[in-house]
Amino acid sequence: MIVTGGATAGLAATVAALVAPGEEVLLAAPYWPLIAGSIRAVSANPVDVPLMTEVETAEEAVARFEQYRTDKTVAVYWNTPHNPTGRLLPEDWLKALTEWARAHDLWIFSDDVYEDYVYEGEHVYTRTLEPERTISVHSFSKAYGMAGNRCGYLAGPEKAISAIKRIVTNINYSACSASQLAALNALNGAGQPWVDAAREKYAELGRQAAEALDLPAPKGSTFLFPDVAHCLDEPGLDGFLGDLAEAGVLVAPGPSFGPYPTRIRACFTAAEPSEVKRGIDILAEKLKG
Repeated sequence: MIVTGGATAGLAATVAALVAPGEEVLLAAPYWPLIAGSIRAVSANPVDVPLMTEVETAEEAVARFEQYRTDKTVAVYWNTPHNPTGRLLPEDWLKALTEWARAHDLWIFSDDVYEDYVYEGEHVYTRTLEPERTISVHSFSKAYGMAGNRCGYLAGPEKAISAIKRIVTNINYSACSASQLAALNALNGAGQPWVDAAREKYAELGRQAAEALDLPAPKGSTFLFPDVAHCLDEPGLDGFLGDLAEAGVLVAPGPSFGPYPTRIRACFTAAEPSEVKRGIDILAEKLKG
């Protein structure tokens, strides 16, 4: 294990240590946007694998990844609970995908930063299924509401962690001491009451938001990913986002998360509950056309 200056820095160091220029990393799309930039930063190639909005079975998930695998593929990335759809990767998916990754000698970058925010089902850690090739990524920002403290950690096999440590040491040397002390305090029990209360609140906010937007309730994370294609006119998605902004609602554009030109990501924990509800109601009205 290694403590990093946030999960973002940890993932970037993981890519820098384990992926060479010209190699490919398959991304379960839609995906957390910064992972693609981390891959490009080392002159490697992120490959979008449309998955989380259209695939329903473990067999389909494996077939979809295999469709995009080439002799340049060295790693795969997924995150669960999922940003941006709110889905949860089930155990049978993860078992099938890790067996496939093992068969092709691929690294697995498993982004577990929303591990504490599961509302339906159970979070399964990929590293428990394939510990010798999985790098698991964790974030105190997400778990304990410490955004800005920049403290996270990676868990994985020693040969990988040693290589990642060499990168981390030369980027930011270490997470700052104050952030590490705050994280330690949270791990020692002080943070659990906050997590329990936040999970309950987030689950209710997510359920209400999904109901208003006519979407399935999220099983985890803090996001929904509606398709707004039926609302788009000549200005397209940019025009729709501009109209929302004028109404006081900010969402993330779908293309930031992969090949999703008609989707948006809405976060139902980005403000106080009353403000979230107001924003969701405005969005729901827009979606009615």
